[in-house]
Amino acid sequence: MKKLFTLVALLAVFMGAKAGWVQDVKQDYSKYTGFPFYVMGYVPEWVDGVMTDYGANYKYAEVKDDAEETSDVIVKTNSGAEYYRWTEGGGWHQYHISGNFKTELDGSYTVKAMVRASEACTIGVDLAWNWSDGVKSAQVPIGTDWAEVEWEYNNVGGTECWITAKPGTCTATIEWKYVIVGHTEKDAKPTVWQEWLTSDGKSVVVESTPSAIPTYVGDAEFGSWPAWALEKTDGVNINWRGDRSNEICAWSIVRGQNIDPSQEPDPVKDPDGNVIPEGKPRPFPCAIEEVPAEGIQKGGHAFVVHSTKADNQYTDWQAWDNQFFIMSPRPWKTGDLVKVSFKYKAAAAAKAQTQIHHKNPSHYKHYVGIGDVNFTTEWQEFSTELTFNDAQGSEDGGWCVAFNLNVDNKDENTFYFDDLSMQTMVLDEGWFVASSNASTGIEYDYDNAVECVYDAETDAYVGTVGTKGKEDTWVSEVMISTKRGNDTAFKGATIKLTDTFKEGEWLSYTTATLSKIRLSAAGVWQISVAPGDGLIKFDKLEGEANAEPVAVVTNTTVVTVKGQERDYIKDDDHPDATGAAWDNQFFLVANRILDAGEATVIKFMYKANKAAKTSTQTHGAPGAYIHYAAIGDVNFTEEWQEFSYDYTVPSEAAGKNAKSIAFNMAEIKEACDYQMKDFQWYLKDESLDEGKTYENLINAEGTTNFFVKEGAGTNPRQFVDPTGIENVNAKGAKASTAIYNLAGQRVDNGFKGIVIKDGKKFVK
Repeated sequence: MKKLFTLVALLAVFMGAKAGWVQDVKQDYSKYTGFPFYVMGYVPEWVDGVMTDYGANYKYAEVKDDAEETSDVIVKTNSGAEYYRWTEGGGWHQYHISGNFKTELDGSYTVKAMVRASEACTIGVDLAWNWSDGVKSAQVPIGTDWAEVEWEYNNVGGTECWITAKPGTCTATIEWKYVIVGHTEKDAKPTVWQEWLTSDGKSVVVESTPSAIPTYVGDAEFGSWPAWALEKTDGVNINWRGDRSNEICAWSIVRGQNIDPSQEPDPVKDPDGNVIPEGKPRPFPCAIEEVPAEGIQKGGHAFVVHSTKADNQYTDWQAWDNQFFIMSPRPWKTGDLVKVSFKYKAAAAAKAQTQIHHKNPSHYKHYVGIGDVNFTTEWQEFSTELTFNDAQGSEDGGWCVAFNLNVDNKDENTFYFDDLSMQTMVLDEGWFVASSNASTGIEYDYDNAVECVYDAETDAYVGTVGTKGKEDTWVSEVMISTKRGNDTAFKGATIKLTDTFKEGEWLSYTTATLSKIRLSAAGVWQISVAPGDGLIKFDKLEGEANAEPVAVVTNTTVVTVKGQERDYIKDDDHPDATGAAWDNQFFLVANRILDAGEATVIKFMYKANKAAKTSTQTHGAPGAYIHYAAIGDVNFTEEWQEFSYDYTVPSEAAGKNAKSIAFNMAEIKEACDYQMKDFQWYLKDESLDEGKTYENLINAEGTTNFFVKEGAGTNPRQFVDPTGIENVNAKGAKASTAIYNLAGQRVDNGFKGIVIKDGKKFVK
């Protein structure tokens, strides 16, 4: 197999990690004087070093000069920001209990919190890695005495997470002393890192001296940039536009310098939309200056940004008015593991935020970089590992790390950087298959994933998982990746099917993170990948018989959701409103986790006591939001209607334990009673006769597939029909003549025993 990294100098080899408990983060609140995290509209207070949530009894608002109301209590965050505490009830509330920390894709994490409440309560607590669709949820019971409460999150889908408590409308006072997050780590292979190399294994270009620097260009001691890098066109350095921008490892933007009159891209405009004549500052190779050697900085040169005052007559100052960039010689794709390190200091204390940018240093790509960097007047060392996710590494990949140097002030400052380093983990590259079988206890072993070998006859890469004649090796699920040698890298570079799984046929695939492919039966499988055509084929060589088609079942339970009237949704007329479309919800829950791309059919009957619309979303467990797309809007009337939708699990749900369809039943403000019945949810297969499927995703009877949430802040609960299976016929609705046995199978009139007809049980 061709390897990406050949004939290269390896920087270092580190011992692999040993198995055992690893503490990822501890938030000891006694070390703070106020709330230390990002404020989301609610500010827990500090009482003798204890983070105290006074429940939904209060709300908080930032202090403003033109505030019309006053408060007798002003709450300060740990950074000194001030908020009024309003004595009127604040309604639904949430707040972080842990800041960002590194996680492993598909990892499992244990949270321990020392906590108590003024009255026993259970609250939702989410672990999240994406503001919109990356969440794991847990329900955490809290007692009235101090106790260490413990809960878990499994199959985490991100590499950097935070934890948010969601007490909702709970009015109990909740006190937190600390939160600890950790995981059990397995033995890991030794790690090999490689420093600052292009795709052909050569050092980044350095032409300022007769001979190239023999180490790497991140050391500013080479003294100056090559002549071509400093050339100007019409007085402007435009190398940031060209193909050689990746040959300069350090760029900067200084407000008021290197002004490009061409206005392309992103011209600066005034509030009326007129282009500002002064033009826009563009990137240029960062200044290299001699600085006194001190502390950990022994060399005489460093990369220096002399930031200017960050404001002008047209626009307010922004965090990115002055910037520094560490440029990579090549793009980083989804799943790449990169270790970023450097030395840094500033003339005055300051904070910088970081982002990922494109090859053009000023071209923003993603807001998550390597975290905040806090400058002091002394040299410090920074080092972190970054796994590029789909947003950071998709399409053309992320090329550089951008530092926004005006986060907390707009005054002039001088920033120093040196010993810039971006090391990548050396991995096997090709096609690798890891496999599992939950029913027999076979777990994924990424380090020993089977390598697919090129077969000239089929022009494909072929590998086999499982061993013929050994039933205990049969597998039922696979992960297929283009990288091997690190668990996180393997999971970040997987592929997923874009066609419905069919044995023995060439199927289309695309790249995805943490994608697991469910096979049609446990067995020994030969897998053939034709990357040139974007196709993959699965051939079962030995194993269980494929599932036989079964009848589609209908669960006749009548589910009633008594949606409560919600508050207004926040807008200009209602600035303090807290209403949301999901204040009332119904959840249709599948019997198992669904894979992205699985094609299913959902059907049901529905009506309400007034006209109402519900939007739908894809969730994991009820309340664990994944993606806004599901089965579209459902428009209720006072008459029974039939709903039918071919639902394909969205690609955004890959690796996120998709399992539920959420119906947002507070799209209208008024209270409303919704009714739904005669549910079907099954795998779609057009090759089967009507009424047949290979798998029903809900049970034929009972309510385990139905959850409801009635009222803002309440938690989803399993629906329980107090009267058993009931018959609710609307005026004018046509009664069904079909009858079913207790297994949900349709039977004819000659059947003897207990049957279900029109939602009622009786003996026939």
